[in-house]
Amino acid sequence: MALAPVPKLVLGSVAFAIFWVLAVFPAVPFLPIGRTAGSLLGAMLMVIFRVISPDQAYEAIDLPILGLLFGTMVVSVYLERADMFKYIGKLLSWKSRGAKDLLCRICVISAVSSALFTNDTACVVLTEFILKIAKQHNLPPHPLLLALATSSNIGSAATPIGNPQNLVIAVEGRISFGQFLFGILPAMLVGVVVNAFILLAMYWKVLSIQKDEEDPVAEYAAEEEVNSHQFSPATMSHFNSLNSQEWNTRIDGFNIPNSPQVQTLRNQSAVSHGEIDRVLDSTRNSNASKEETNGMPSLTKEETNGSPSKADAILDKPVEADLLLTSETKDYRSVRWKYVLWKSFVYIITLGMLIAMLLGLNMSWTAISAALALVVLDFQDARPSLEKVSYSLLIFFCGMFITVDGFNKTGIPGALWDVMEPYSQVDRASGVAILALVILILSNVASNVPTVLLLGGPVAASAAAISQEDEKKAWLILAWASTVAGNLSLLGSAANLIVCEQARRAPNIAYTLTFWNHLKFGLPSTLIITAIGLTLIR
Repeated sequence: MALAPVPKLVLGSVAFAIFWVLAVFPAVPFLPIGRTAGSLLGAMLMVIFRVISPDQAYEAIDLPILGLLFGTMVVSVYLERADMFKYIGKLLSWKSRGAKDLLCRICVISAVSSALFTNDTACVVLTEFILKIAKQHNLPPHPLLLALATSSNIGSAATPIGNPQNLVIAVEGRISFGQFLFGILPAMLVGVVVNAFILLAMYWKVLSIQKDEEDPVAEYAAEEEVNSHQFSPATMSHFNSLNSQEWNTRIDGFNIPNSPQVQTLRNQSAVSHGEIDRVLDSTRNSNASKEETNGMPSLTKEETNGSPSKADAILDKPVEADLLLTSETKDYRSVRWKYVLWKSFVYIITLGMLIAMLLGLNMSWTAISAALALVVLDFQDARPSLEKVSYSLLIFFCGMFITVDGFNKTGIPGALWDVMEPYSQVDRASGVAILALVILILSNVASNVPTVLLLGGPVAASAAAISQEDEKKAWLILAWASTVAGNLSLLGSAANLIVCEQARRAPNIAYTLTFWNHLKFGLPSTLIITAIGLTLIR
């Protein structure tokens, strides 16, 4: 491919370099504006430098990818409200048989949940829970956190909705959900097993240390902390929610009798804040109607002709208390059943979305339709749920699309591919190996999504010249290698950084996962799993 004129080439390279620095190092001292603003800055510079025109910039934004990303994020928000991630977390500690068993469970559960709900979401909701389990059983957090981050990346490679670069590949390569899944699933399954074996081999001694004697009271407190853990995806939480103490204060403020039902409602994390409000309003209205009917608050000595015994007899009737308790029980059960029914519909709609994608329906519109169905089904103001969507990520993608398209128009990526193409043919084992190595390096230098945007077109075009099957295989190789490449270093993927930051900021159980500790495991694991997976991709 011919290079653009020198001014356009130089200015386009400068704009892309600024975008790259801010995308890889969002808190760089001389311009700490973050990834999202960095992508918009790179896009703006591409237009200002006349590398691309404003119309070309708008055309570079891939709306199907943004629609699919938005839809899956909204569905994840409602799944979180429906306690899906709480149930996933409970699977980790249910009848656990020790540290090694826990590590294997983390590998499997994080991989499956990442394939269905994206790797970033899985890492957000499970990191703190794993730290609490490690504290409860006096286990080292390091291998468990590595298992979560690396297995989430591997598992997310199996589906188009597992991570952002797969969304790009599925849309650009016109690969259906089913083709994508069955093409990479064998590699994913074997990769998760191999990853678990490598973790066990490297940390066998650490995981074999017996649990020390613990104070029974402290152990019970730790277990209660694990059981009461509530998940709140940080990547999708831009509104301030009330903590449990504030909710208890609100409940007490309504002067509701401390019945077992209300106490259960206080302690049960399965009921969302909206449901608690409904129960409180229902119970308060029920009590108010009883007070108007029975006249209980206005019953005084004066109104009973100064006869305290008559007033006390009426106020102390056990029948009235029984009726009040029965009403509360009915209100609680009614709301509880409605909530269970709502959760069931959330799971059914999500399953329907996955089935529709497997059947080959348009993935973007399927995800958006499922998201809107959940909004309508909720039958209340959707703003609190929609505010949890990471709109900064959508804006980042818009800027990145424009910036990468402008850099492609400089001719530099095409010229570099012209040099590599003869050695990177996907119909030869040596070509696949070289292509995978290039993807691994670029994904850790330029990040995986820009790598896919830069290499996707040229790699697919080169493979299409061989055969149609080789074209799809090239896209799947790009998906597998760019995703597993995220395990190489701590900076390789957003999921790694999420685990690191969540662990570092966890109250009372904070743990720092260092760059070198991750690299010692990530380097051999990435090379081995990538090589094995390439032989299994169909």
